[in-house]
Amino acid sequence: MRLLRHVIRAVRAVATDTRIPRPLRWAAALGLLPIPGPFDEAVLLLVAVPLCVFYRQPLAEAWRATATGPAE
Repeated sequence: MRLLRHVIRAVRAVATDTRIPRPLRWAAALGLLPIPGPFDEAVLLLVAVPLCVFYRQPLAEAWRATATGPAE
């Protein structure tokens, strides 16, 4: 459960990071929708490549920054 909370906080941080272009963030959001068929998985795979290659630093910073979440 702790990992799931961490992932959600990190995704929220990446979604609001202005260093990542808005169209790329919108495409990632489209890929997270529960669309039947392989469409959403294909979109996520296409979005993952530029995120991992060009935006590795913002992703790592979001993961580190959300490692210790707010007290519950």
